[in-house]
Amino acid sequence: MNPDNITKHYVSAYHFVRKCEQAITHSVNRAIKQTLLLTKGPDLSLHKRIKSFLIVIFSSLLLSACGSGNSGQGSDPVVVEQPIAYIKRPLNNADGDRFTSNLTEPAEFRPGAVLYIKDSATPGSNVRDITSSAFADPSFLNDEGELLYDVKDLHVSYDGSKLLFAMRAPEIENADEEDQPKWNIWEYDVTLSSLRRVIASNVSAEEGHDISPAYLPDGRIIFSSTRQRAAKAFLLDEGKPQFAGLDEDLNGEAFVLHVMDDQGLNIQQLTFNHSHDLSPVVLDNGKILFSRWDNAGQTRNNGFNLYEINPDGTGLNFIYGRHSHDSAGAGTQVHFANPKQLESGLIAVQLRPFENANLSVQPTTININDFVEHNVQVDGTVLDLSVEQGAQRAIVKGLNASGEQSLLGSYGAFFPLNDGSDRYLVSWSVCRVRLIDNDSQTAGNQPGPAEFCTQSKLDSVRYEAADPLYGLWLYNASTRTQIPLDLSESGVVFDEAVIIKPRPRADFIPPVELSADEVSLAGKGLGVIHIRSVYDFDGRDTSASGIAVMADPLQTLPENRPQRFIRIEKPVAIPSDTVRDIDNTAYGRSRAQLMREILGYAPIEPDGSVKVAVPANVPFAISVLNAQGKRTSQRHQNWLQLAPGETLSCNGCHTANSEFTHGRRGAEPDSINTGAATDGVEFPNTDPALFANMGETMAETYTRIRGLRELTPDIQFDDEWTDPAASPSASFSYAYSDLQTTLPISSNACQSSWESICRIVINYETHIHPLWSVDRRVFDVDDVTLLDDYTCTGCHTNIDEDSLARVPDAQLDLTNGPSTDEADHFKSYRELLFNDNELELIEGILVDRLVETGEVNLVEQRDNNGDVVLDENGDPVLIEVPVLAPVTVRPTMSVNGALSSNLFMSKFETGGSHENYLSTAELKLIAEWLDLGAQYYNNPFDAPAN
Repeated sequence: MNPDNITKHYVSAYHFVRKCEQAITHSVNRAIKQTLLLTKGPDLSLHKRIKSFLIVIFSSLLLSACGSGNSGQGSDPVVVEQPIAYIKRPLNNADGDRFTSNLTEPAEFRPGAVLYIKDSATPGSNVRDITSSAFADPSFLNDEGELLYDVKDLHVSYDGSKLLFAMRAPEIENADEEDQPKWNIWEYDVTLSSLRRVIASNVSAEEGHDISPAYLPDGRIIFSSTRQRAAKAFLLDEGKPQFAGLDEDLNGEAFVLHVMDDQGLNIQQLTFNHSHDLSPVVLDNGKILFSRWDNAGQTRNNGFNLYEINPDGTGLNFIYGRHSHDSAGAGTQVHFANPKQLESGLIAVQLRPFENANLSVQPTTININDFVEHNVQVDGTVLDLSVEQGAQRAIVKGLNASGEQSLLGSYGAFFPLNDGSDRYLVSWSVCRVRLIDNDSQTAGNQPGPAEFCTQSKLDSVRYEAADPLYGLWLYNASTRTQIPLDLSESGVVFDEAVIIKPRPRADFIPPVELSADEVSLAGKGLGVIHIRSVYDFDGRDTSASGIAVMADPLQTLPENRPQRFIRIEKPVAIPSDTVRDIDNTAYGRSRAQLMREILGYAPIEPDGSVKVAVPANVPFAISVLNAQGKRTSQRHQNWLQLAPGETLSCNGCHTANSEFTHGRRGAEPDSINTGAATDGVEFPNTDPALFANMGETMAETYTRIRGLRELTPDIQFDDEWTDPAASPSASFSYAYSDLQTTLPISSNACQSSWESICRIVINYETHIHPLWSVDRRVFDVDDVTLLDDYTCTGCHTNIDEDSLARVPDAQLDLTNGPSTDEADHFKSYRELLFNDNELELIEGILVDRLVETGEVNLVEQRDNNGDVVLDENGDPVLIEVPVLAPVTVRPTMSVNGALSSNLFMSKFETGGSHENYLSTAELKLIAEWLDLGAQYYNNPFDAPAN
């Protein structure tokens, strides 16, 4: 057989029935014997071609199953009319180490990639290098004459005439990381064979990394970028320099969604996540589906989930995946990456771990129209997956998402043809292993050559995975067969591929038209949050007596309502070390919450509803508080956002362990708060001036009559609902102005007028520690005679009035000075939040108190001269010495919040040993600081620089 015709004959002849392992091994052995006969002689080219042919045969055998019933099927037709764009990249870096793929590192640079266009899918069609011309200048070549740029994220225009992608120029030798080239968006015009960078200005193009481009129906481009354009503007308002904030793992700048016109102008930031928003795809309905890294608080739900948003930045909506990261089984945690819409309306994703060494994924379809989790439908029905089909289906049957070797081989990037054939362009590698030690006679491991997999080899500890051979293939999911389009080469990976052809244009979603009131709000940089009831947990009423009783101020007095206020909090952007290099100690006891600021407070109406204006284009979370300002809800570990003038409505709250639908609009359980029963009548026993419309929550009624509430820096309560004829409850407030210490308000202007740019920023040294030394002495009427001294450091000190050592009260030292355990922290901070050793005074010196553990050590007995005492046999005499250990003193505060810090907070409650020692404003300050995470600093620019 002429080697030049091998691939052609394979395409027309080889669609094998799935064989069992023995048949595969037998076929391969026969092929190897034939190869040895054919390749006798000096023709190395022939040798290489037949080796590739063997890979093709083996690949087809692996993709067929024993008894699958596929025999006799005709050939899978190849797409021959449209051109194909694909990327080839080296498998290893310049040091010979394998390039890996990590979802959490989208800016990763893997030099050596090249974008090609193949005129058609036929094996011998013409292939063109598209991207190398962008860097034709010899200065881009390295010492070996190589052009080491990188390219990824292919996207075809609706009319099939243009190709978008991200490309990064070669590295600049000896330049710092911040001075290296950025990822840019490029466009190739297929009809004109022209290539251009979308953002023409060098200065503008290098303002951030730009990746994952896609065309919107109106011709604009949506992409993911570290520009953080609007977020940087807010930093200036906060008195900070402009910089791109790091993701919540602090590994790199966060990528979020932006839009721009087709000339790279009018760039607008759409999302404000503090970790990555990646791979936007425009759905047929015009909405933008993307993969979001939910990593707030680095909780157990840390993962990439699917979200959607409108092109104008409104309607951010969770869609799928928060509780489905274990959906692949076998203990593998998977994430939902690179979504693509299929013609069926299903969404195809790469199901994969965060990091993957062999570059493999599990191509999977998800029914997001009917499901919000793998086992939860949008109506809240929870399925038994042992008998019912969930949301997800593997495109390649039998493949797993663990990234481990499989007889089915490994699949990388894939692209749906969407031509009615259920076919995909795929990057695929045959399964290959090698002996870990091929020569037991030689010291050390001598790896063997690559071999095709058998199950026995995969199960053997003597074998390890060999380098994959990713080629370009056409996979038919209906027939479970595939044919080669371009075979793999050793050390080279076929990465992404797309068919360049026209497709239907998605619907266009115009910007939301705002009312006059909404325009006014937008002008102030505000949006609106409306919660129907904080007592609503997944459609369940958690109030003690029901919402109707809770909402009636005569049946439930305000002071008896468990939930009284909400606090709106935001994450703090953390700069890279080149902007502000801070030590890990700046976060304090725990780095999990990083740094947090408070945007303000609002009251909860009697029925549990809230409607309040909040800053737009700012990520935020909501905490529900009791009357003392302590968080009673779990931490909200997903960032919300509002576009200017937008209103976000939700039914209520959610627990982290709940499997119910939450956060996806239109898929939540019905609200427990049905609102007012009639029109024009006040709620029972409330102020007649607050008359309701049918279905309104109390918050909606209040807003309609008295205006929209705005956030305040202080917790304030006025009984505005109780009928004035029925003795309303007393007003109260916890005001920062009542503090005797430095106010934690971001600027002097914000103390007099609270605006959308105002922040509450609490640092331990500046705002919490000074509370311990506030003068709390109580004098007689003569202002001279000292009656009592409640100053914290009067008792919680290790020095008495005569400057002699003493044991601090309750083993708690709140005085000034750095800790001996961590010099970057005050000792009071460490004593409040870390385990400590109990102290005792021995001969005027403070030492750790030691107690016997019950264990003993055997030691040699010595006489008065220090010599070892021997027994009659001349052996050392051993005596038992008790093992002593210090006594641990538990911390009285917890980073989990004020209610978890009851050892401290309870001392100041009614009947507590320290009742009235601290003011209500001071206790509220401590409570909110604890609820944020008890950080040492909540502003990186207040923390000392390294």
